[in-house]
Amino acid sequence: MTVIKKSVEINAPINETFTYFARPEHMADQFPENVGLNVVPVDVKAGMGVGTTFRISGDFDGKRLEWDCETVEYDFLHRIKAKMIEGPFKRWEITATFDALGEKKSRVTLDVDYDMPMGPLGGFIDRVKLKGIAERGMETGLYRVKALLEGTGSIPVYITLDAYRHVLKEKQEMGCSVSEAIIKIIKDRQEALAKTA
Repeated sequence: MTVIKKSVEINAPINETFTYFARPEHMADQFPENVGLNVVPVDVKAGMGVGTTFRISGDFDGKRLEWDCETVEYDFLHRIKAKMIEGPFKRWEITATFDALGEKKSRVTLDVDYDMPMGPLGGFIDRVKLKGIAERGMETGLYRVKALLEGTGSIPVYITLDAYRHVLKEKQEMGCSVSEAIIKIIKDRQEALAKTA
């Protein structure tokens, strides 16, 4: 069993921080583009609450992994917990805990608790290599979200689930990032409108 815990203070109200993390697809924002992480809600329950299922896929250290998760705890403005229901790990859970540190400041703490497959060999590989990669990735990811929510990084975009699925489809077909796909869609639309004017 491996437990990784990382926290960051964000200069944003707790409701903004919580709302951002309550959308599973925003998990992809926490990883570098080269991971190609996709998080797609499969079945949404009670506004992303308990029972919501989502699929995570990405390239982790040269290996393509995919697993399905379910939100098992959703305490508004306090805590969100999800666990793997099908996938490559023996066990995988993530908990996001939120603390208000003032009117416009909050702290988010991520706890990831997992067991690697392959028995003792999996544990050895995890200790030697994967745990360090995961720790650095979580820390970097939290600082990416901090920049997003504080307005010093890319701007988060909130769109409907249906619209997001269309953007992900375009992203996969174009072989680019979500941001690049959105820009291309907008430019294509502008060019089409210019031709009809």
